[in-house]
Amino acid sequence: MLLFLSPTRENAVQKKLKSSFFNSLFILSTILLFSINAEAVPSFARQTGLSCSTCHTQSFGPNLTPTGRDFKLNGYTMSSSGSDFNSKLPPISAMVVGSFTHLDNKLSEPAAPGYNTNNNASFDEASLFYAGKVYSKLGAFVQLTYNGIEDILELDNTDIRLADRTRLGNKDLVYGVSFNNSPTVQDLWNTTPVWGFPYTESPLTNTPGASTLIEGGLAQNAGGATAYMMWNNLLYLEAGAYAQFSTQFQRNVGIAESATANKIDGGAPYWRVALQHQMGGHYFALGTFGLRANIVPGRDHTFGNDEYSDLGVDANYQFLGSQKHIFEYKASYIREDQTLAASNQFGSSQNVNNRLFSLHTNGSYTYDQTYTINLGYFRTTGSYDPLLYSGNTARKPNSEGFIAELDYVPFGKSDSTWAPWLNLRFALQYTAYTKFDGSEYNYDGSSRNASSNNTLFLNGWLIF
Repeated sequence: MLLFLSPTRENAVQKKLKSSFFNSLFILSTILLFSINAEAVPSFARQTGLSCSTCHTQSFGPNLTPTGRDFKLNGYTMSSSGSDFNSKLPPISAMVVGSFTHLDNKLSEPAAPGYNTNNNASFDEASLFYAGKVYSKLGAFVQLTYNGIEDILELDNTDIRLADRTRLGNKDLVYGVSFNNSPTVQDLWNTTPVWGFPYTESPLTNTPGASTLIEGGLAQNAGGATAYMMWNNLLYLEAGAYAQFSTQFQRNVGIAESATANKIDGGAPYWRVALQHQMGGHYFALGTFGLRANIVPGRDHTFGNDEYSDLGVDANYQFLGSQKHIFEYKASYIREDQTLAASNQFGSSQNVNNRLFSLHTNGSYTYDQTYTINLGYFRTTGSYDPLLYSGNTARKPNSEGFIAELDYVPFGKSDSTWAPWLNLRFALQYTAYTKFDGSEYNYDGSSRNASSNNTLFLNGWLIF
């Protein structure tokens, strides 16, 4: 496990915050352990009696096998009555993440208070999960996170599901509802924004300024309900909508949102369609997804709202075979149409109509579900707007780059040490930019180039 904490951040206030966090974590753990009916709360690996490598292509992390997708589809409730742990322990897990970040050229100012302009070791986060069956056909994945960079305790990714199955046209039909707090957090495929590659990134480096709304623009500050179905393990359909959490609720769950942050006006419809098929060791999936939202800029209704329409397509291929040699390829492309009527009136956008395009693709090879090589490519392009993109010299959102990553997962197989209690992942990642916020050179007017933001990131991720 890599646990880094910069000594420059250890002041009395922060120590008090950390003490408060761990006290809260202990209290919450105690409540969950002793107040829940143990017969209905086994955890993922203990609940199913399966090793982590059965559901995860790399034994650990978001990337799922067909079995893992089926487990999520069925609401996290599948279990094995033969498991020694079943009916004895609640579905509680904990996680800690630490990292080291190096940039090719130091920042003009630190990415977060208390850190250096380069070469930062950090304690990124610690999380407590309730993850598994709640009762009967109801299951949940709920993450409570201490953000080590911002020193806050917050409600993180949450997906609560109620699922069942029946027959339709003499074929199997799984259906259910998901209550979640981020569009695509409930998705089964690792091609959509929440669970897409890269699975971890440095919190202490520059990142491109433009992204589509569905790529995290509503994460944790909106709640949604979607209904879904999978017919014949072939056709997946999902539809629902998201609405803004109230400011008071967000404060209560630790989301630090300013009083002038953008918000959804009414509901934001979301939809997802996918086809999947497996032939021997080959798995294929092809899909499309989308979101439409009216956004009130700065929570000021004077000029109405802006309209965002996101349309995405995605593809997924996996060769699993005997799981000794695993090959994967994933890709997604999102087009966002923006009607910025309100922003135009406020003087923050010159164009009423803009477009933004986002492409992400990556391929990987995994040996023995232990060692993985990942190669990724990403690109964002869009309309020229001298007001909306006034922070860069090109006045465009364009960014482009490559990601190379090596992963090592020593645990997670059925014969691993302390299985299924201990899961550990090390990642060595390098991100290289060929374009950043519109330009290759001098993108911000201070002679900083895109390659200045090239980042070497060493990450340690432990969950137990």
